Amino acid sequence: MRLWKQLAVSFVVLTVGAVAWVRFAPGAGETLAAIGVSHPLIDALSKPQDGEGGSGGRRNGGRGQGGQGGFGDAALVVVRPSASAIVNDRLNAIGNGEAIHSVTVTPTATGNLTEILVRSGDRIAKGQVIARLDSDDQRIAAEQARLTRDSAQEKVQRYRNLSTARAVTAVEVRDAEIALQAAELALKTAELDLRRRDIVAPSKGVVGIITVNVGDYVTTSTPIAVVDDRSQILVDFWVPERFASKIFVGQPVTANAIAQAGRQLEGVIHAIDNRLDQASRTLRVRARLENPDDMLRAGMSFSVTMAFDGDRYPTVDPLAIQWSSEGSYIWRVNGDRSERVPVKIIQRNPDKVLVEATLAEGDRIVTEGVQRLRDGGAVRIAGENRPEPQQKVAGEAQ
Repeated sequence: MRLWKQLAVSFVVLTVGAVAWVRFAPGAGETLAAIGVSHPLIDALSKPQDGEGGSGGRRNGGRGQGGQGGFGDAALVVVRPSASAIVNDRLNAIGNGEAIHSVTVTPTATGNLTEILVRSGDRIAKGQVIARLDSDDQRIAAEQARLTRDSAQEKVQRYRNLSTARAVTAVEVRDAEIALQAAELALKTAELDLRRRDIVAPSKGVVGIITVNVGDYVTTSTPIAVVDDRSQILVDFWVPERFASKIFVGQPVTANAIAQAGRQLEGVIHAIDNRLDQASRTLRVRARLENPDDMLRAGMSFSVTMAFDGDRYPTVDPLAIQWSSEGSYIWRVNGDRSERVPVKIIQRNPDKVLVEATLAEGDRIVTEGVQRLRDGGAVRIAGENRPEPQQKVAGEAQ
């Protein structure tokens, strides 16, 4: 086939397709008008003709063409009322528990263990001796220092008595007093060294597993035992930064131990970190839980829940959300007219979408039939009863 014949056939096919689209596609004329294409022939093709659709025009009182007082040009839509919902009113997080006070006990001196006075699981008080080091040398040094101190005291007393008879000078008395002070300091040092041979608990709590035995040589960095005060449990968890300004010390929380399902625990916020983690954009928060029956242990995992006032937003059906070059929007029915309302999506759920928009609860939002809508256009809602138009019959008027 020659080129000019191919071009002619293509032109005819495109023309027929364009006419059919303008004639039968709903809203085709409005689409062309919106992009600046308008022609009397296009307008004529896009309007419904008399008698079209069988007797539909006559059922509307013969006013289906221009829509004068009828519903021929009104777009049929399905609507659902808008509602409202609250977001950011609850926070759930997983945290790790630790004792309110936990200490790893280490000796304050080096030597061999001669006694271990507690067992794993024992409850101890603050200052209780839990183990002892060999102390023979320190005991001897303390006795020698005590004798030196006693001798210095006697000398001072003797010199003071002689000074009244002018047998010794004031300088000699003063030297004896200085020697006594030095002897007392030496005794205190020796007694301190002797006390340091006892390994004492710095706090009350429960003794963990003891990892040393009698006869072991230990240093000041050797752990003897871990003592946990479990009267209260601290739970560390991380919250998103949007909650940072809503959390305060003393705020109530509820928690559940993962290993003890069904048991709800009450607590409060114990501490809040002073900065956010830059990698995760979260804030470290510490809650405090009471543990009167000693059922909780350090290292357990907890599910922590916090309640807030939250933010209330309008909600619409997901089918109502439409998009354009300017962003998302919805169609609202105001009376019998459609109204385009721009919205900002806050949260999308399977059954509803939370939006930021000027909507009141109960507004009728279009979910179906949005293709033929235009701002300010007439609409008719499916399922609503419309009054039948009055028809005049010739000869009926008196």
